[in-house]
Amino acid sequence: MSGLLDALAVTAVAGLVITRQLRASRIDTDRRWWVLPVVLGVVALREPGLIDAHHTAAVLLLTAELVVGLVTGAGWAWTTRIWVEADGAVWSRGTRASIAVWAVGIALRAGLYGVGAVLGVRQDSSGLLLALAATLLVRSGVLAWRVQTRRPAGAPGPAYRDAVARPARKEPA
Repeated sequence: MSGLLDALAVTAVAGLVITRQLRASRIDTDRRWWVLPVVLGVVALREPGLIDAHHTAAVLLLTAELVVGLVTGAGWAWTTRIWVEADGAVWSRGTRASIAVWAVGIALRAGLYGVGAVLGVRQDSSGLLLALAATLLVRSGVLAWRVQTRRPAGAPGPAYRDAVARPARKEPA
């Protein structure tokens, strides 16, 4: 993909993720929260050109990108409000602080990209994808840990169809 197309795709995905985080959503604590970040990481590592071999600064830039991703994921998870309903269902919702964490993370990534451009380091989207995988992995891991500390050990989650509203039957006229 071209650089402009990559930037547009990343902006669209970030906008979608941020918008979804501002709505309350149910957290499924039994699913494998680590699968998507691991898949993204594997895809990023398989791409050629993760590190520009002609510049030693490329490794430093990639390391900084990963650190920004890890810190953004942790900040995002800690600024997310979580609560447990009476039926045991766990819900989460991003806050204004979550938006601020995303904005700072995006600004830092743009700054790193600018530094790389000034230094003449060829930067591919695989570094950004790897940092996104780190962000999602840390965020999901911290949220899963926070949920476990909110729910008493051994407390069951909602059973199948517990919280599903059933349609009201009409009385015959």
